[in-house]
This record gives sequence, structure tokens and C-alpha cells, in this order.
Amino acid sequence: MMNFQISRARADDAERLCAIERAAVELFRGHEAWHAYSSMALPGDIVRELIVRGLVWAATVDEEIVGFVCLDTEGPPDVIGVAEIDVLPAFGGKGIGAALLEHACQWAREAGYRRVDLGTLADVPWNAPFYAKHGFSVVDKHGPAFARALERDRENGFPDHLRVFMSRPLAPLEEGDWTAWPAPAKLNLFLRIVGRRDDGYHELQTVFRLLDWGDEVRLRIRGDGVITRPTPISGVPEEADLTIRAARLLAAETRTELGADIDVAKRIPMGGGLGGGSSDAASVLVGLNLLWRTGLDEDALAALGVKLGADVPVFVRGRSAWAEGVGEQLTPMRLPRRWYVVVDPRENVPTAALFRAVELTRNAPRATISSFVSGDSAENAFEPVVRARHPRVAAALDWLGGFGHARLSGSGGCIFLETRTHEAALAVASRCSGGFRAHVAAGVDPSPLHVARQRIEASGIG
Repeated sequence: MMNFQISRARADDAERLCAIERAAVELFRGHEAWHAYSSMALPGDIVRELIVRGLVWAATVDEEIVGFVCLDTEGPPDVIGVAEIDVLPAFGGKGIGAALLEHACQWAREAGYRRVDLGTLADVPWNAPFYAKHGFSVVDKHGPAFARALERDRENGFPDHLRVFMSRPLAPLEEGDWTAWPAPAKLNLFLRIVGRRDDGYHELQTVFRLLDWGDEVRLRIRGDGVITRPTPISGVPEEADLTIRAARLLAAETRTELGADIDVAKRIPMGGGLGGGSSDAASVLVGLNLLWRTGLDEDALAALGVKLGADVPVFVRGRSAWAEGVGEQLTPMRLPRRWYVVVDPRENVPTAALFRAVELTRNAPRATISSFVSGDSAENAFEPVVRARHPRVAAALDWLGGFGHARLSGSGGCIFLETRTHEAALAVASRCSGGFRAHVAAGVDPSPLHVARQRIEASGIG
């Protein structure tokens, strides 16, 4: 057996993965499906987007990527699909493809999915027969779950009689299993400071928009009452970790005797104004409330959340919202479907320093929901301060502003541009340069966290 490692792919790996797919497609040359397969390659920007969302894993041999698997979430909320799985021909037959497939299925189970679907060829040994060895069975391809895939096949001229669809049921989660919980990022579509309270906190008005991209929090119940991180984070003691603090706060509030292992896969930039730490904490509160069966309702969880940070309640409640107070007074908003180019200038912006800035406007007139909807309220009070103090963020705003209204999120340093279509967002993101990172995310309601909670609860573990 060849030695190889499997880990989540990085955005910089996208070009390499596309090259592996092209090499694997060459194996079909001469097959009736060759023409269709050769024209159906995954675009690099789509691969990069799936990577950023944590849906792609790569296999490496001696630090060289030799294969990958990527999943998609286009189907029902409790079903996930295999969008692509490829191994370089020179590394075929060595167990790499099987390991990638099992790795993806194991993650899907931890995330509460009940089934994995895929489309393949019946007459190719490394297609349907391979999947059959790994628990997949042929199903009716005319079922509603495969309607979009069949439509895409027809668009690409794929011979219908060659395609089969297969499914693999996943075992229900059990006590003591790891579970995977999304911790979505947020954007502030506008942010205004309208006053300062006697306790020193600032009164804000903002609109939180939740995204379909963010961190991932993994939780596993312990019976000994210990709450810990199996993998320490360099420079962050457990006492300062919001996820540990969230778990301990929930345990103290509910007097549970259970504990938890907590692991976080970070994708949201630190100091980016996207709510990463707050979202991680909210995912711990929501996840452990289910896994520990502590039974707190949403209001009680949000009340705990605000003790950890003003942004935590919006992630607990899981819907985009108009916010006031310090950000905890929430009015749900129905926002139109939009896509966002999110740019990371790779510059950490300390929030505390901005709030201390003498030039920060702290007494702006109050906005209204109608003024936001009309477009009259679209500014961010921190943007002039950040522009003056953080040149990389200023340069990123200038670059992204060439495509439309670029805005700062929260206290920065990440910025964003709203678009009406996915394609428009991808086109802008593909032109990013200058040492910035750009990716595309969709605004979503409800939160991916709430969708995951429903999946995991349905699995019977909570």
C-alpha cells in the first residue's frame, strides 16, 4: 500500500486539481462518453469556490497532490453529492481513490447527511463497479434528486443511456461520534454608530447578512465533564478561546455533567470583520445544546451568546437581521438573493483601536430599515478610519471599487462587493491580484448552522 495523506485542499491547489481532472479524463479517450466528459471539466473558479467552502479533499504523496474528491450541496438538505473524484493515472490502483471516497463519506456522516449520491458510467471498471464495492447502489435516475444532474448532462450532450446514478446510505450518528457544524461568516451591509452608552459601549445600527461560507466546528461528547481542545491552537490559551468559553458557559448554565472535545477548522480570517470567533462560539452553543440534550430555547441561547460577544446572538438565531443596541437587538430581515465577492487584504485590523479612534463618528443620525432598503443608508462608520490607518485595506477597497460599490465589513479588514448573479461575482473574483485573496459566497437564510442542526437532530443523536 502506498503511503499518502488526505487533507482539505487549499484555494491555491485549484489549478493543480483541474490538471489532475484533465489527466484522468484522458482515460476515457475512445469511449462513447469521451466527447461529453472532455467538455464537462470543472471550471477552476468553481473548484476554488468548493475548496473555500471546505468541500474538497486532496491526497498527497511526498507533498505532491495526486488525487482529490469534491462534494456538492445542490441536492436535498440531507443528501450530499460527489461532484468529482480523480486520481492521476500513474497513481491508480493503489487505494487512493477508495480512501478519498471513504474520507468524504465519513465527513458527510459527521455533518449529519443521510446519503451520498453520484453519477457515473455503468460500463467502466473504475466507475460504477468501483463504487458498488464501496456501498453504492444504482437508483432510479429519473427521481427528483437527480433532475438537475440530468439537465446538466443534456446541456453537455452526455449520452443518457450511459449514465447511471448511485447512492450510498450513511450510518446514523451515535453517541461519542464527532459531529461537524458550520460556523458561517457574516457581512455588515451597512454600519452606523449612533451614540455611546454610560457603560462605554457604542450604540450601533447595522444589517447582518449571513453567508454560505465560514469555519467548521467539530464536536464530540465526553462523559467525564471535561471541555477541551484535542488540538491546541498556538498562541491561544483555552481560557481565551471563545469556543471553550461558550461550552463552559452552557455547561454552567444547564449544570450538565457532560463534557466535549472541540476542534475548529478556521477559514474566516482573524480580524477580518466577518464574525469568525462569534460564529464559532454560536455553533458550539447550538451544537452542544443539542448533543448534551440541555434543551435551551433560542432566546436562552442568544442571551448566553451576548455574554460572549455582541455578534454571537445573530449566529445563534441564524437569520439575517437589522441590528441595534450593541448589535444584539435583532429584527429578522428578508433580503434578496445576492452573491458577494469577499476580499481579504491580508491585514489584521484590531477592533479596539478603531473604537478608540478620535476621528470615529459616534453620533450619526439614526437610520431606518426603509432608508437601508432604499439605499440611502449604505455606509460603514469604520471605513474612513480603516482607510487612513491600513493602506492594504485602502488599496483593496480601491481595486474592488472599480467593479461597483465596495464596502468594509464590520470593523474590517475584509471588504466585499454585492452582485446580482453568481457569474458576475465569479468574474470579479477571478481578476483579483495584488496579493489579496478573493472568493465568492452567497447570502443565505436560514443559516447553514440551523440546516445542519436539523440534519443532525434527524439522525437521532440529539
